[in-house]
Amino acid sequence: MPKVTIDGIEIEVPKGTTILQAARMIGKHVAPPAMCYYSKLKVSGGYCRTCIVRVTKGSAANPTPMPKPVASCRTEVMDGMEVANYTSEQNLIDRKGVVEFLLLNHPLDCPVCDQAGECHLQDLSYENGSANTRYDFDRRSFEKIDIGPYVQLHMTRCILCFRCVNTANQLTEKRVHGVMNRGDVSEISTYITKSIDNEFSGNIIDVCPVGALTDKTFRFKSRVWFTKPVDANRECKKCAGKVRLWFKGEDVLRVTGRKDQWGEVTDWICNDCRFEHKRYSDWNIEGPSHIDHHSVISQNHYELAKLKLDTGKQLKELKSKKQVDKK
Repeated sequence: MPKVTIDGIEIEVPKGTTILQAARMIGKHVAPPAMCYYSKLKVSGGYCRTCIVRVTKGSAANPTPMPKPVASCRTEVMDGMEVANYTSEQNLIDRKGVVEFLLLNHPLDCPVCDQAGECHLQDLSYENGSANTRYDFDRRSFEKIDIGPYVQLHMTRCILCFRCVNTANQLTEKRVHGVMNRGDVSEISTYITKSIDNEFSGNIIDVCPVGALTDKTFRFKSRVWFTKPVDANRECKKCAGKVRLWFKGEDVLRVTGRKDQWGEVTDWICNDCRFEHKRYSDWNIEGPSHIDHHSVISQNHYELAKLKLDTGKQLKELKSKKQVDKK
């Protein structure tokens, strides 16, 4: 199996592994950000260029460095390859330029966007973007269109990552939406008189990394950091029935697919589970969802509060036990 060194850390990976996949095997501190790549989809990546890295050594057989940054999601590892991601100052400058291009036409309407708090573009711009913009022209604008009863399309926020199109290709037999036109007038849209209403259409909401596709049933109800995410399941004939419920008090505000540490859905869920079962009694509650401590959602997360409470009890019990032992 080929060996690759990323930011000074060597790892052995199966043949055919991309640089991005190898970096994820090492850990988050090495893995490049990705806005279009999605490991659960058969075809993804190669569009946004946020995952660019510098290949400082091509391979053991050919040590010549690659002259330009490469998309790590599409570049396969070669034996003896050496890659610089966060250790390359030039690579970070290049990525900052990519982020600037992504934000050129983005409306920056985070205060009114339902994706705020779990938006990958927010994280990307904060960690890799610039505080100022050099863009003085009018941003793109699109006519609002209705694409169905469940999904709200905000085309002005779209970064054309193609995730929703690839998801529809994989999960449905008759995809009715796609990327129309070319250049700066490209847009996600449906064919004439069509709406996105297939049984798995809600999954395009989960895969969208920005606020371009949002849940109509959840619009303006609450910020995600005020909700309590809980893993739950039910018997479903259409999907696995494994979901994440978002509570506010006793009310289920929305239902989404569960996501892993990379923000990718672990199990696709049907619209019946997502939109038609929002009662506590509909589900078997498994327990609180694990939320990464870097996420804004974790700031008021009860799982962390419970851990602190349990730890406090353990310390008190240990202290009292020591006092008894002394006596």
